[in-house]
Amino acid sequence: MTKEQNVELIIQKRLAKLDRGIVATPASMNDLRAFASANNGSMDMLLVHQAMRYGMKIALQNIADDLGIEISK
Repeated sequence: MTKEQNVELIIQKRLAKLDRGIVATPASMNDLRAFASANNGSMDMLLVHQAMRYGMKIALQNIADDLGIEISK
């Protein structure tokens, strides 16, 4: 397995983990904003967790783009 294939596999595994779990990873910034607007400050800890997961998703997608790796979004 080449380094590129290994990196692609790691990125795909990490992205797949973000799709599973108790806290949903927002599909877009608009989804995150909609949740923030709707909760009126009552679930700030959940909002922070969603924002961190969304940030990780964007970071992994950017790395894949920089490396020219095609990933399913």
